[in-house]
Amino acid sequence: MTFILGLTGGIGSGKSAASQWFETQGITVVDADIVAREIVEKGQPALQKIKEVFGDWVLLSNGELDRRALREHIFKDPLARQQLESITHPAIRAEIIQQLQAATSPYVILVSPLLFETNQHELTQRALLIDASEDMQILRAAQRDGQSIEQIQKIIAAQMPRNKKQKLADDIVLNDGHIDHLYAKLKSLHQQYLKQAQQ
Repeated sequence: MTFILGLTGGIGSGKSAASQWFETQGITVVDADIVAREIVEKGQPALQKIKEVFGDWVLLSNGELDRRALREHIFKDPLARQQLESITHPAIRAEIIQQLQAATSPYVILVSPLLFETNQHELTQRALLIDASEDMQILRAAQRDGQSIEQIQKIIAAQMPRNKKQKLADDIVLNDGHIDHLYAKLKSLHQQYLKQAQQ
């Protein structure tokens, strides 16, 4: 049984920087966001199901998913969102499990911004939260994505509250904006996870 670590954090928390550091240590990272894109690629059964449920308009002329049209549609219709999630969530979960099981590193990491919200933490033995103050999140996300502060605040408001994530996480790294501080904290956790993986 492979030791699986869940890694999460809100927008602009530094979760990508953390997962990239673990990759440099030879740890396999399964990214739920990437899986979510893969399962709706052309030729995938989930995309076929989405087309059957919603109609041909969800596809672009090249047969790929029209993400924007679908996003706008589910934004207006909560029932449509539920329908979509009932197709995508099981497919994402199955693919994540497959990728986690295929990993050969000493332990494996599941990176997911919605680790707790989608119950993906049930697939893991331990959860690491990369935490940051809301001001820091806004500053980082604005610099990186060029989104307005208002848009970022909306995303933060839609995510699980920071204090709730803190209660659910086993380990918390407060990312204060100094990358070397982040790496130093991850280094000691990495040693701890290697030990736990051997047990």
